[in-house]
Amino acid sequence: MSTAGYILNLVLMLALVAGMAVGALVLWRKVQPGMAFGRRDPAVKLVDAIPLGTTGRLAVVDFAGKRLLLAVSRGRIEKIAETDAPVFSLDPAEDR
Repeated sequence: MSTAGYILNLVLMLALVAGMAVGALVLWRKVQPGMAFGRRDPAVKLVDAIPLGTTGRLAVVDFAGKRLLLAVSRGRIEKIAETDAPVFSLDPAEDR
């Protein structure tokens, strides 16, 4: 095989491998929920969380139109408080 044929073969194989890698990444993103492609609105949204010691934390979660304050530790989750989730608007006419 000549040098030109070897280089052409190498470039074609490199393009094939790169195309397969890009195809695998596109397929992976389509299959994984919550990724860039096919983004969906999550049922549970973590608003904020702060650590309490080494194993516990306080978490604020939006779920089903409610805002929940949860105490999360290694073995359990407890609801501390529940309120209606606030609705934000960028329209200043609705604030009056």
